[in-house]
Amino acid sequence: MAVVPLSDASRPPTGTPAVTILLIVANALCWVLELAGGDSFVTRWSVIPADIVAGYHWTTLFTAMFLHGSWLHIIGNMIFLWAFGPAIEEAMGRGRYLIFYITGGLVAMLAQVAASPDSTVPCLGASGAIAAVMGAFLVTYPRDRIKSILIIGWYVRITLIPAALLIGFWFLIQLVSAGSVANQSSGGVAYLAHVGGTLFGAATARLFERRPRLFE
Repeated sequence: MAVVPLSDASRPPTGTPAVTILLIVANALCWVLELAGGDSFVTRWSVIPADIVAGYHWTTLFTAMFLHGSWLHIIGNMIFLWAFGPAIEEAMGRGRYLIFYITGGLVAMLAQVAASPDSTVPCLGASGAIAAVMGAFLVTYPRDRIKSILIIGWYVRITLIPAALLIGFWFLIQLVSAGSVANQSSGGVAYLAHVGGTLFGAATARLFERRPRLFE
């Protein structure tokens, strides 16, 4: 079974989600650079946990957020970002949302480093930052319904799934899989990065909101 989230059916954005679009474009441009630069480019700008622990290449904690290991990796991540990002961008405001996204990605990468400090496997991907967005969505709009593609074998249909159920089930999978690595063609991202990002997002979402919400 697979579920592909498409959009928040309960809360279409009232404006243009400019930061979410900007992040998607930035990831796409970096993917083009990866295709042109090859493995050496990916290795140079990905997180190597052992290097971070040794005090080297700290800038890769940021740059690795915009790298991906395959077409499926980047397409999947951008679909999830587009499904959950616009509503959180609207709730936080563009500036706070951008800071939140980057901070969530950094926390997720550091969670991976802490989980495997001696690893020399390149870690990359926007998954940790997007997990933070999903964690924020779980806290901010748990009752919203997510328009999703449900795939069970040959059965495919578009349906509405409660955000709490969809994100909660996804997070449970990350917990069960914690400690293993989602290998890509040139590296991977630990499931603990997803866990760390989600927990960060859920814990700090209210702090980043631009105004209090009394009722939902």
